[in-house]
Amino acid sequence: MQTTIDPAEVAKFEAMAAEWWDPNGKFKPLHMLNPCRLDYITAQVAAEFGRDLAGPSPFDGLRILDIGCGGGLLSEPMARLGAEVVGADAAERNIPVARIHARQSGLQIDYRHTTAEALAAAGEQFDAVLNMEVVEHVADPQAYLTACRQLMKPGGLMVCSTLNRNPKSYVMAIIGAEHVMRWLPKGTHDWSKFITPDELFAMLETAGLDPVDRKGFVFNPLGWSWSISDRDLSVNYVTTSLKPAA
Repeated sequence: MQTTIDPAEVAKFEAMAAEWWDPNGKFKPLHMLNPCRLDYITAQVAAEFGRDLAGPSPFDGLRILDIGCGGGLLSEPMARLGAEVVGADAAERNIPVARIHARQSGLQIDYRHTTAEALAAAGEQFDAVLNMEVVEHVADPQAYLTACRQLMKPGGLMVCSTLNRNPKSYVMAIIGAEHVMRWLPKGTHDWSKFITPDELFAMLETAGLDPVDRKGFVFNPLGWSWSISDRDLSVNYVTTSLKPAA
């Protein structure tokens, strides 16, 4: 079976697997960003499927895939909202970490060491696919996004976030995050693999999806916090796309 997995990228995250749930460890940037990511994801899913986030188990009946789930930082909140969650990751060492934490949290989550291509070949289908900070780590982004589309039910939704490619993102994500703040090990990201919003929209359309939204995730160094921006997509950004119903 063909795969878009980049073994060198998988090895990077294998080496950090045990630190997923340490808010001050190597995944500190994701812990800081996670509330902002969740606000965007839950709003998009609720709007598309007509769910009331103020109600009990608002995502009950929805099957959600968290592709590149890592330790489960997104899978667990989706399960708490009532969704049936499959968490998939190509880095094998991430899966036992995620399973243990879910069990300790009293959550039922189907974690699997697998790939988007393998899930698609098995005929798996989901109402929503969470594809967060993964596309910049694969060997063939276009083929990967096409596999993700195959995993979506007709009328399904995908939320995909990544990093823009420009001088500012190099300074912030490479020099700042890896060399100055040391939030991430050096070499975690390859700036040449970053994808501009227009490039990502074009890839999504080529994959057969309808991109309907894009927003920026903006870090405020003074408030030490993240926010969602309609205009500033210069570094971190997120998109929503839909699979046509017919």
